[in-house]
Amino acid sequence: MIVEGQIHGGVAQGVGGALYERMVYDSHGQLLNASFMDFLMPYATEIPRVETAHLETPSPLNPLGIKGAGEAGVIPVSAVIASAIEDAEGIVIDRMPISPSDLFHLRATR
Repeated sequence: MIVEGQIHGGVAQGVGGALYERMVYDSHGQLLNASFMDFLMPYATEIPRVETAHLETPSPLNPLGIKGAGEAGVIPVSAVIASAIEDAEGIVIDRMPISPSDLFHLRATR
């Protein structure tokens, strides 16, 4: 259950990084969205259903054979979403996060 939770949380973090979590600065370099009131994050209802399969391979680097699993859910999400947009729209995605307004502007400039 712990690994399942780490993977699900990682996917949620990946979706946030791909679609929502943009850091906004003013002309003086001051971060404008430094609190959770201003920093957009996905709700649990916006995270896709996650199905997992496990292949257990103990780590040889420690006596318990343990290793982290949370990163596995985070890492591919931006690439997967960017590839899906590229395939569906024929638009090159070269930066993330991508917001609906970003996608609108990319569509308008092609």
